[in-house]
Amino acid sequence: MKLLVADDHPLVRDALARTLQAVLPQAQVFQAPDRAGAEALLQAEAPALALLDLHMPGMQGAVGVAALHRRFPAVRLLVVSGDDDPATVRAVLAAGAVGFLPKAESGEVMQQALRLVLQGGSYLPAQALAGLDTAAASPRVSAGSLTPRQHEVLRCLMQGQPNKQIARELGIGEGTVKLHLAAVLRALHARNRTEAVVRARELGLGP
Repeated sequence: MKLLVADDHPLVRDALARTLQAVLPQAQVFQAPDRAGAEALLQAEAPALALLDLHMPGMQGAVGVAALHRRFPAVRLLVVSGDDDPATVRAVLAAGAVGFLPKAESGEVMQQALRLVLQGGSYLPAQALAGLDTAAASPRVSAGSLTPRQHEVLRCLMQGQPNKQIARELGIGEGTVKLHLAAVLRALHARNRTEAVVRARELGLGP
């Protein structure tokens, strides 16, 4: 699998590339320092996933994300930025990004988030999710975007299980459960666990 990291800071690029290699050791990771370099690699290599900094040269924030999404619709775009203001997160989601990963997250959380995205899911940090009107932010996301693992987490949630019990039943860490729950909340346009359960039942997703 081919992956792309685009950021104007070499240390950040290298760190993100190492994180991707830790998640997917066989992946071929390309790097670009600006939007022009990213576009050239997207055109030449057609990576499955591109990690994009919002403020690298030529990017122009969410405008650049939208332009890249229009030109390369098959590539999943994940924004990695230090600017996690809710309005910024809302803008990049509307522009076509599959998620938003703050640069301040720990290496472990980044790996878990990247696994979710590489499995076809979406990622938003809990603090960003809390500040968003998710229904307005990404109307194109629906329950159909959930990965099989996220469906399992939703099933446990609908049974009233706490995070610790979900983690034990599914054989995953509590941190990973929280990441999956964030994706479930976003997909169902829910602000909390209770709202997610109600909407899942309305959609006939219950066990």
